[in-house]
Amino acid sequence: MSPVDDDSTRSRVLDLIAEKGPVSAAQLAKVLDLTPAAVRRHLTALEQSGEIEVHNPAVSGKRRRGRPARFYVATAQAHTSFGEGYSELANRALSYLSQVGGDKAIDSFAASRGRDLERRYMPVVEAAGKNPADRARALADALTLDGYAATVRAVGDGTYAVQLCQGHCPVRDVAGHFSALCDAETRTFARLLGVPVQRLATLAGGEHVCTTHVPIAMPTLRKRAVRAADQRSRKPQRMEGN
Repeated sequence: MSPVDDDSTRSRVLDLIAEKGPVSAAQLAKVLDLTPAAVRRHLTALEQSGEIEVHNPAVSGKRRRGRPARFYVATAQAHTSFGEGYSELANRALSYLSQVGGDKAIDSFAASRGRDLERRYMPVVEAAGKNPADRARALADALTLDGYAATVRAVGDGTYAVQLCQGHCPVRDVAGHFSALCDAETRTFARLLGVPVQRLATLAGGEHVCTTHVPIAMPTLRKRAVRAADQRSRKPQRMEGN
């Protein structure tokens, strides 16, 4: 393999880790159609360059015997290399805006950006139908086209909730200084998906991925509760003394 091809493959490995992480070497080999040895070589190089690291999730339940699989995530250094040269200028611009207009000006700017995102993605999300999970997948696809490396993952069996994950954020560095951007984006996702979402983690906060919890069974649960209450109200009341 030529050096150019080698660098191209390594970039694909890094992009996939940023999008899908935490991800194992075996999973990478399967998706990229590479040999395990080739994947391990790229992983070693990426670890040495500081662009990926091993993710150590909390272990629950009985630990299995044998060497546990290593799962990888992209580091903050890698995210910085994903075309974020504008960050310094954006930070200076928002810092100046904060000095001139205070927190209200920053909140107003963040809200305006949120409305822009909503207008951009609403047609795609609406075309997916009413189911929050389908809408989340449509939103993830649209975000990925804009560089967010977004995916949707099931919580448990996926009956009650999914997670919208963003492996990359074009405004990560700026949002690290101005959290109003993340807050406004979360509210935008709630409006787009039609359910009250919850932001669990952010790249700007130092996590390896932005994670948004999306409940998908709330309308069904509400309907069941309404039907149950209606059935109770229709039952004939027993007369005292009978």
